[in-house]
Amino acid sequence: MKNNIDIIILSYAKDEYLKGLTIQTINTLLESEDPEKIRFNVVVVESNKALQPFQFENSTTIYPREGFGFHKYLNIGITLTSSPYVCLCNNDLIFHRGWATELLKAMGNDPELLSVHPCIPTFQKKEEFTGHDSEMENYFGVLFGWCIFVKREIFNIIGPLDEKLTFWYADRDYSNTLKKYGIKNCLIEKSIVTHLGSGSWNSLRDKEHRKLTQAPRIYFSYKWHHGSYLRYKVQTLIYRLTKKW
Repeated sequence: MKNNIDIIILSYAKDEYLKGLTIQTINTLLESEDPEKIRFNVVVVESNKALQPFQFENSTTIYPREGFGFHKYLNIGITLTSSPYVCLCNNDLIFHRGWATELLKAMGNDPELLSVHPCIPTFQKKEEFTGHDSEMENYFGVLFGWCIFVKREIFNIIGPLDEKLTFWYADRDYSNTLKKYGIKNCLIEKSIVTHLGSGSWNSLRDKEHRKLTQAPRIYFSYKWHHGSYLRYKVQTLIYRLTKKW
């Protein structure tokens, strides 16, 4: 039986280099598995609205009217798809042969496993995995926010991703949420995906950078460290006034 997997890619193709990263991500994805066994439904959520109506090949490319938010854009992609498996991706990835097969195998062997992650060679070497069937179960520190593979049913438990997290702390929020609900999460050694590293992120201007980092930091601290709501609102107001956004 063919497995259907929704691949949601967040892209910011504001120049040819960044556009090329998204194209490379899609191409390596489609080359990574036998299409007779695994069907990828690729949805690109594109932040550069000036690129519209361009469609990345072998994908459905959408241009949300709403301003960017990491979780917000992922939620849009999740809502527009319906396959039993969903993979939430950055646009700077290289998928290696059989990466999805290994994740599906791990989930098939453990019905309680709703969230898994591929491995990157640098992490694999650093952690000194001892065998080719190794799994590492944990939350933050094992969880990689640039490629999260889940069973769609997980959202019936945790609900939509928290859209107050516009970029930074999104992976930590997801990790804490899994831990809160007691949802098992594993990194699968035999599934390999290379993360090239923050091409879109490095292209941001200072003002955009601050907006996507400092405001989420204040909210994350309030949400998970049981801070005062009044203090959170005051800190947010001060930040907006001083940083002028």
